[in-house]
Amino acid sequence: MKTLASLLAFGATILALSSPAKAATDLELWRLDCGDVVVKDMSTFSDTFAFAGKTASLTDSCYVIRHGSDYLLWDTGLPAALVGKPIDTTAAIGVTLKTDIPTQLKQIGIKPEQIGIVGVSHNHFDHLGQATTFSAATLMIGAADWQTFHDKPLPFAVVPDLVKPWLDGKGKLDLVTGDRDIFGDGSVMMLAMPGHTKGETALLVKLEKTGPVLLSGDVVHFEDNLATHGMPGFNDNRADTLASMERLEKIASTLNATLVIQHDPTHVSRLPTFPASAK
Repeated sequence: MKTLASLLAFGATILALSSPAKAATDLELWRLDCGDVVVKDMSTFSDTFAFAGKTASLTDSCYVIRHGSDYLLWDTGLPAALVGKPIDTTAAIGVTLKTDIPTQLKQIGIKPEQIGIVGVSHNHFDHLGQATTFSAATLMIGAADWQTFHDKPLPFAVVPDLVKPWLDGKGKLDLVTGDRDIFGDGSVMMLAMPGHTKGETALLVKLEKTGPVLLSGDVVHFEDNLATHGMPGFNDNRADTLASMERLEKIASTLNATLVIQHDPTHVSRLPTFPASAK
């Protein structure tokens, strides 16, 4: 029975990936600015010594997807307490934030309480920083990543306070295993891509005019990761990382999707400049 159920689930995923979203689905996507990151020594981002001695400026992005009258927030960026604070140039990784998510939502006429789902690519602080602002929403996160909030010692970049309402049982929680068709029509899918973390996911959004958009989470941090096949030293598993990189690229190629690597500043222009949206 378990084998049959697994096969049925796998078949449903294949159909959702290969089929266009229903014509009646009204989809819209905005990219939000959720922080800036300066890395002094990029050697930590590849175990193939590809970036030794290099520095880099990365972006931290979040996304709002409107599905009819429902709103999904994908990742929540850096903590709002960083707004306006200068980057610590002495730190190995310096972070800052120009503005918070509610301020940007107001610009496009969305109230924080309208966000019904907060989907997070993985459990790191730079993707969960403002999650508690939306504590009334359902938190969707990889089940394997959720477990890490209970680990002792805590894994790299995992901060339980950032999901406290859900840890305390006061918020709705949806633990995701495998791929998940979020709205049940194939238009928005969380895709399991472990490696960076055990529960890492990417997000596929099938827009009517723009076409499919594939948001990377941290499957990769910038495009050169794909070229060099290097794994950051802080990733969970090398084999899973490389397999997920391959899956990410193959899905983008097969669907002719716009791949947006969320930390790569050169990918910002692949989506309309806020407050404009992709449809």
